[in-house]
Amino acid sequence: MRTILRWGAAFCLMGASMAGVRANAAVSLNGAGSTFAAPFYKIWFAGFAKATGITVNYQAVGSGNGINDLKNKTVDFGASDAPLSDSDEKTMPFPVVHVPTAGGAVVISYNLKGVGCGLRFTPEIIADIYLGKIKFWDDPKILAVNFVKSLPHIPIVPVHRSDGSGTTYIFTSFLAKAVPAWASSVGAAKSVSWPVGQGGPGNPGVETKIQQTNGGFGYIELAYAIQNHLPYGSVENAAGNFVMPGVTTTRLAIAQYLPQLQKDVRIPTVYAPGMNSYPISGLTFILIYQHGGTNPGPVTQLWSWAMQKAQQDELKTLDYVPLPKSLITINLSTLSSVQGAKMASGG
Repeated sequence: MRTILRWGAAFCLMGASMAGVRANAAVSLNGAGSTFAAPFYKIWFAGFAKATGITVNYQAVGSGNGINDLKNKTVDFGASDAPLSDSDEKTMPFPVVHVPTAGGAVVISYNLKGVGCGLRFTPEIIADIYLGKIKFWDDPKILAVNFVKSLPHIPIVPVHRSDGSGTTYIFTSFLAKAVPAWASSVGAAKSVSWPVGQGGPGNPGVETKIQQTNGGFGYIELAYAIQNHLPYGSVENAAGNFVMPGVTTTRLAIAQYLPQLQKDVRIPTVYAPGMNSYPISGLTFILIYQHGGTNPGPVTQLWSWAMQKAQQDELKTLDYVPLPKSLITINLSTLSSVQGAKMASGG
């Protein structure tokens, strides 16, 4: 097996013209959901408010809560890293459109004194830790793939999300695809029945528990690990290579699924083929009612603005993956199909 290292950066806005858009200064949008995407949404929303005078109040409460808030019509848009299934969509009061906004990596992060970035994990090792089969850091299976003589003999403390989570959906979808025993026992969803471990709310909650626990182990979005200086490891991909998460390796993974995504943007992008593909890669989505929603003009203006090149390029500096042009084209067509749409200039 060959180790391929890709390090995350820094660690180990369309119909209507923008002229006169200040007329919207009194408009305020409400959104809720994904903590996975919250770091770049915060920056995008500040930029949109500066450009248009339209403020966006966003609550990073997890994908499950974001979907429920949209269902209850208490927000103008929901944000989720887990797309709605066909059966999910039937429970919504109006048809929903999916707008992918970026790609990102879910990383295996840990807190092990004296050990930095780069520990190697196979899908089976990760699954066995969450199944309670591997309990200590010096387990022979971990030592074998890391080619080290020793690791501390301390308990592994698995941490998982306590809320309905798109990050959990991406993570468990990876395990279900890569490890048959996981698929048949735990499965893949926004919320699963964890055999062992401690729960934390949102990516920040999991990150905090890992950071505060010697021996802590868990899954978080790459930006959270980098911003909080938490070590993270390489993961064996479908080609048998250990790959570090980063913009390049995540982009390569998502690109493997581009033909399928052009037909249905909801297709999972985990455990992608390819020598350099990072295996726990996913897209994050905005959910909008195609008709019957609130503030459709400003909402579509916001997200068509966000598809512009300046915003997409900005993602790289935040350790997220800009969308390929073909998906941006699909998104703009999707947004223009929303009843009452108002597209930002340049889109």
